[in-house]
Amino acid sequence: MKLGKTIAMAMMMGTLLLAVQWNGDWSAYIQGVKQGIGAREAFANLAMSPDERALRKTIEEEAAKTRVAPVDARIDRVWKAIPGYNGLELDVDRTLERMKHAPLSTPDDYVYKEIPPAVGLDDLGAVPIYRGNPNKKMASFMINVAWGNAYLDPILKTLREENVKATFFLDGTWLKNNPELAKQIKAEGHELSNHAYSHPSMSKLSRTAQLSQITRTEALLRSTLGVQNRWFAPPSGDYNQTTVDVAYGQGLQTVLWTLDTVDWQHPSPSSIIAKISSRIEPGSLILMHPTDSASGALPGMIKAIKAKGYALGTVSDTLSSARVPQVVTAP
Repeated sequence: MKLGKTIAMAMMMGTLLLAVQWNGDWSAYIQGVKQGIGAREAFANLAMSPDERALRKTIEEEAAKTRVAPVDARIDRVWKAIPGYNGLELDVDRTLERMKHAPLSTPDDYVYKEIPPAVGLDDLGAVPIYRGNPNKKMASFMINVAWGNAYLDPILKTLREENVKATFFLDGTWLKNNPELAKQIKAEGHELSNHAYSHPSMSKLSRTAQLSQITRTEALLRSTLGVQNRWFAPPSGDYNQTTVDVAYGQGLQTVLWTLDTVDWQHPSPSSIIAKISSRIEPGSLILMHPTDSASGALPGMIKAIKAKGYALGTVSDTLSSARVPQVVTAP
């Protein structure tokens, strides 16, 4: 064993000497070791040409200037569970590999990687969620469906035309009676989640009854739609800690809303658009239902939200720690 290590060390030193002879710069190796990057990485630096080392140094300096630290998930006194947000870091090795082969006239082409937070949403336990991370300029429509199908088609048409994906929280009884319509919603790429079975006030039910409400709908989501769900939206926003604990025990997190269209009161579409446009914030979850008001307001809401530079996605998209995709603001 010792003889093998000795031979390996001798071979490495021989290679180092050859590299010094080729590049004439032993200081690159010594400096690398002093910086604590390890002999193998220091050797890799030594094997580079002077131009490559200069390029790597420039990239490393840019990485130090542009690094954005991740944000941990946390529990807020008002908003309860707040998801984390990935940081951003320049990938030095991949950037170097890309840039060293590019023509001199090519603009700098940096490659970045996301850095996940140390504490994620799943680490916070059984805590309700009302919004995404305030650093994430993204919003979601959460559409609760328990009765009434007349306005589902126009809502789906608008979402399709605007290339927006939403999350539909389905009442179990509705899902049992409308399996084909639910399959259509899924086929169009929307997220489907749990809205209890018979639209009860959850806080007024026993623990056993609450469990039944959640598990019956969850079973239907799996058997009818093949959905692996992770969210539960309590009907009318009514819940207690038992609700949150029971849902969490089934692998679901309890989701409420940030902004309410109050569309069940049938306000004018223009008033809904004005409300959402003036109150939208990063991480907003926007509650709506398949009503005439919501259907009429949806195109204007989407336009107003996009005009402010927000991305739109599912509840899972907004509550994930992934960084928001680039948004092209409407002219």
